[in-house]
Amino acid sequence: MTARSQLRGDELIASRRLPAEPDRVWVAFTSPTGIAAFWGGSHAVVPPESVIVDLRPGGEFALDTRAPDGATRRLRFVYVSVTAPHELVFDEPLTGLRTTVSFRLAAGGTDLTVHQRRLPAELRTTQAAEGLASILDALAAHLQHPDATQERSTS
Repeated sequence: MTARSQLRGDELIASRRLPAEPDRVWVAFTSPTGIAAFWGGSHAVVPPESVIVDLRPGGEFALDTRAPDGATRRLRFVYVSVTAPHELVFDEPLTGLRTTVSFRLAAGGTDLTVHQRRLPAELRTTQAAEGLASILDALAAHLQHPDATQERSTS
């Protein structure tokens, strides 16, 4: 099973059944080590030392993505709501993009849904939808490793 994504106007929704309980998925999604392992998906690498997580409303979440051509881009988000292990809401101050990540217990693991609203025009593309799906697929691959969530996030 692979991630599904759907682009509707200024919204992008991606979902994937993940092979781990919500607590493990939460830690992967909120710890620097976990984020570095999957955030780049199939199109970029995230240097672990670039990841900052201040997991609280108003706290910052930031990382660098390095494309295959070597181009590096700093991404910065601010947490709006943190409800472990059920939901994360964060904004990208530069664009106004709001992302809601929902973690739901399901047979065999967790149903994860990423809902992005107020997509800037440059992200309303099939490539962006495929990129988000590849990130969720990379998260699923990361969670296949038993030691994938050894690091605990702070809440």
